Amino acid sequence: MIGLPRAVRVWVHRDPVDMRKSFDTLAAVVRAGMGAEVLDGGMFVFVGRRRRSAKVLYWDGTGHVVLAKRLSKGRFVAPWQRAGEGPLQWTMSELALFLEGSEIVGRVALSPPPWRAEERQIVFR
Repeated sequence: MIGLPRAVRVWVHRDPVDMRKSFDTLAAVVRAGMGAEVLDGGMFVFVGRRRRSAKVLYWDGTGHVVLAKRLSKGRFVAPWQRAGEGPLQWTMSELALFLEGSEIVGRVALSPPPWRAEERQIVFR
């Protein structure tokens, strides 16, 4: 995986996506289908209908980056089989496991959410 901090948000599109889509059309899916903006710094995951391939779109500060992976054996987890509405949120650890073809990703939370300084209360005595 590319060296990105754990605090980067990972959003997963719940519906199958045509894997012929690339930079601009995936960014349009993020805006229209996920209600988010690619330039906000998150990573956006898309899975093909047959679940053999997946793509990740993110903005690295100078341009859009698309990572694509096609499994030679097995299938990616189908995010559309998970109950709920709107995009799923994963951690970077869950994304790494997903890209390796782990079948458990997306079924249960595998790691705690990213720690944020503003959520922690410090008590001074």
